Amino acid sequence: MKQIASFTIDHMKLLRGVYVSRKDTAGKEVLTTFDIRMTRPNFEPVMNTAEIHTIEHLAATYLRNHPDYSSKIIYFGPMGCRTGFYLILAGDYESKDIIPLLTDMFEFIRDFEGDVPGAAAVNCGNYLDMNLNMAKYLAKRFLEETLLDIAEPNLVYPV
Repeated sequence: MKQIASFTIDHMKLLRGVYVSRKDTAGKEVLTTFDIRMTRPNFEPVMNTAEIHTIEHLAATYLRNHPDYSSKIIYFGPMGCRTGFYLILAGDYESKDIIPLLTDMFEFIRDFEGDVPGAAAVNCGNYLDMNLNMAKYLAKRFLEETLLDIAEPNLVYPV
């Protein structure tokens, strides 16, 4: 079988950052998939499921309510390796194009207070697996150590 493109990226060189993972078309629409890498693969501990789940609920809520991007959001969800998330947007984008959106989103997560949206038995299949404090910590760390002063090595996959 042909190896899928994401397995060809050298994960020993991959840094925390925001990368264009792939571009596809659906009809005439370009779909851009972003790799939002919050922890450095194989060098840092992965995120636990509770904080990933919390970030997923908060980010999805933020994105699907965004005044400019809500109609462009196709998907937001975690990577199986627990080092980050995928975001799929309708449109032809580069990593640098969505840094303001992601900065605002992670600030929303960092500053969030109250009940996590959708964290109830009637709304979620695993509503007890949430950790808001750790989600806020990880959002703050990703903002301060990656997004707020993002550089080219954190925007383009390593060769």
